[in-house]
Amino acid sequence: MNSEDWPFHFFTAAFGPRGWSWRWPEGEGARPRQRDAVRVAILRVLKERPRTGPEIVDALEQRVGPSAASAATVYPTLQLLDDLGHVRVVETEGKRVYHVTSAGEAFLEEHREPKEDVFEWLRGAGGTLAELGQAVARLATAAYHQASRSEAAVKRVVDILRRAADEIEQLR
Repeated sequence: MNSEDWPFHFFTAAFGPRGWSWRWPEGEGARPRQRDAVRVAILRVLKERPRTGPEIVDALEQRVGPSAASAATVYPTLQLLDDLGHVRVVETEGKRVYHVTSAGEAFLEEHREPKEDVFEWLRGAGGTLAELGQAVARLATAAYHQASRSEAAVKRVVDILRRAADEIEQLR
């Protein structure tokens, strides 16, 4: 199985050009409304009421558990939602409070499904997938940290990552 066969494109989701998203395969059995589950979940809790980052993490943890709702997942996604204009940030008493925008509501409308589905799916994505996520996040942190040292370090890190990807793709 290679990354194209896997129903959960974790690395692309965590570090891709569109930020964090959860994608299902196309075709028969695909669940297109489950795409972008983290974005949808965050927007849903914000639609209930504006919240700070820690309040969003807490609300998601209550619904899906800590494995699938870590700060490492939530904060990059909030930044992406802000960049896309789906949320706006208001400084209130020194805290960043996130509000859903009309663009965010339109995104929610496009990804409409029973509210429980996205949270249930994220809850199921915990466990071993959460372990995978933590390992990839650790890898990315180490890679960026080391690569920031010099151009030679960048080349070395890229070589290591390519070898690791090749080895993972060879798993059967």
